[in-house]
Amino acid sequence: MPFIDLEENLRELEAQGLLRSRRILESAQGAHVTVDGQAYLAFCSNDYLGLAAHPALVDAACQGAVQYGVGAGASHLIIGHTAAHHQLETELAQFLQQDAALLFSTGYMANLGIVSALMGRNDLVLADKLNHASLNDAAQLSRARLVRYNHLDLGHLERSLATASERKKLVVTDAVFSMDGDIAPLPALLALCERYDAYLLVDDAHGFGVLGEQGRGILEHFGVDSPRLIYMATLGKAAGVFGAFVAGNASLIQTLMQGARTYIYTTAFPPLLAVALRASLRLFREEAWRREHLRELIADLKHYLRTECWQLLPSETPIQPLLVGGNKEAVALSDALRSRGILVPVIRPPTVPKGQARLRISLSAAHSKDDVRKLAETLNALAAER
Repeated sequence: MPFIDLEENLRELEAQGLLRSRRILESAQGAHVTVDGQAYLAFCSNDYLGLAAHPALVDAACQGAVQYGVGAGASHLIIGHTAAHHQLETELAQFLQQDAALLFSTGYMANLGIVSALMGRNDLVLADKLNHASLNDAAQLSRARLVRYNHLDLGHLERSLATASERKKLVVTDAVFSMDGDIAPLPALLALCERYDAYLLVDDAHGFGVLGEQGRGILEHFGVDSPRLIYMATLGKAAGVFGAFVAGNASLIQTLMQGARTYIYTTAFPPLLAVALRASLRLFREEAWRREHLRELIADLKHYLRTECWQLLPSETPIQPLLVGGNKEAVALSDALRSRGILVPVIRPPTVPKGQARLRISLSAAHSKDDVRKLAETLNALAAER
């Protein structure tokens, strides 16, 4: 492709209000940050429990660096699987009351590894249309037939399962949908999988640490478990660090260890991060007030936000999407907030459907009630100026 075509494509993205850019974070992650030399109140990160800069995690990472150095130096199956990684896998499995767990470097790599290791050309993957891109890419990489059912449409899913000719079937779903903040109906999904002899992969990237009284995620939220469940969660959101893992029965974990290419053929993530993540798990158990505070902040935002110009989508999670509509209007609203010292990211197509550009408000236990009230009142004032 000639470079002139690339430049034309970029100009077209800019004309459509779709050109993306990066901001430079100059402080630790938190509710109050320094970006591009300016101080802001930020509602941008997935640091839902406010642990990314927690002193206990920083101290643990430093201790891990002293003991293990910085890099793992090899893949898990060569000599990169340290005692810190092994202890973390054991503690994650115990925390979730599963047989075993397996660490991956990212959630994207975990999903690619799981689906491509378990499914093949003659199999069927059924995916919610609003799933994370990694689940769609994973299905395509596996070469299985992919059916995308309408968002949370159990009737559509059941019809697809009932008419499937493939012997091996896998339903894949986000637990908490990252752009809408709604929660998958896990018990009903599991019942369909049991009825039609399918397995269920749940990506709990945005639920782990947040949902459930002890932060065990969507499994605890609904009180469900099944040998048909494959549970994946990330460790860079509520856990505040980096990485991902899969948990389930011992045969599943052994199968992934033997066959997940994104596990086998990559360097293990730094062991000092595994030490920090063990500190995260301790805080999950010891500081339940963080989840309670999050619930209060969600209620406060709904109470104080009084604008009729933009719709706050129904969500009981820290993901609070404010639907604006047009790309340029959404960018303008985000810019207006930024000029007033508040950062809220704008989400546009293709991440969300055309005509559904939005501000994605991410709440954190690091926010105060005053922070949330300031955001709501600023949005109310901007609406009144329209």
